[in-house]
Amino acid sequence: MATAGRENMVETGGPTPLSAAFSGPHAWCNEKMVLSADLADGIPLPEFFASGAFDRGLSLYAETSGASDRRAVASMWSLFYFSALTIPYVVARVLDHQELPVVFDDMTVTLSADGLPRAFGVATAGEWRDAGEIFAMIGPLMEEHLSRVVPYLKATGGISPKLAWNNAAVYIDYALRTTGPEPLHEQAGAMVGCRLMPNGAPNPFFDCLRHEEEADGTRVCRRKICCLRYLLPGVPSCGSLCALPSQRNQ
Repeated sequence: MATAGRENMVETGGPTPLSAAFSGPHAWCNEKMVLSADLADGIPLPEFFASGAFDRGLSLYAETSGASDRRAVASMWSLFYFSALTIPYVVARVLDHQELPVVFDDMTVTLSADGLPRAFGVATAGEWRDAGEIFAMIGPLMEEHLSRVVPYLKATGGISPKLAWNNAAVYIDYALRTTGPEPLHEQAGAMVGCRLMPNGAPNPFFDCLRHEEEADGTRVCRRKICCLRYLLPGVPSCGSLCALPSQRNQ
């Protein structure tokens, strides 16, 4: 089990850190992924998405942000959701060989006052796993969670599955490239470079991101589909990452 490292952590007076990897520059993950037992106001994800709570969360964020475009609201909401879900998952998987249990039906979520996702609860700390190729590493995340959320984002938020998968890909790519050693850069490239996954199924991450060289020689990561944040008041551009040339220097 990957819980061994947790026993040696210094008591902070708060919930026990879910992973030994959630320390130093990754300590913020302790605020995003915790045991469900420590997330007192957590709502089971199936109930959250099916009961109208998700729709109310989008409406609250639209109201507090002053946004009027429903798709842009849902896309930004999903960016908060995917970052809080995927980065801690990859950090624990890469640094501690810990596969967090991210099965959709077994997790809880809670929102901030503005309606955006604040934290997730998981049932256990998961299990130890050997390192493997990229789809073995993120397969549980894709098959047991992301594939369940994307349809809700389309049905309630109005964003296309391609946009939703692109939003998730950004954070997985970021986590792989900033958390792990150099070989994981190749894994990140394979995640978006393979049209089919090892099981023969279409890869929803295919071609979502491209690492390109600018005229000055700078290497940049660029999305295939814009996240629509430019339609939200007061939200800064994502710069060179943006799929729209007109928005990159805003």
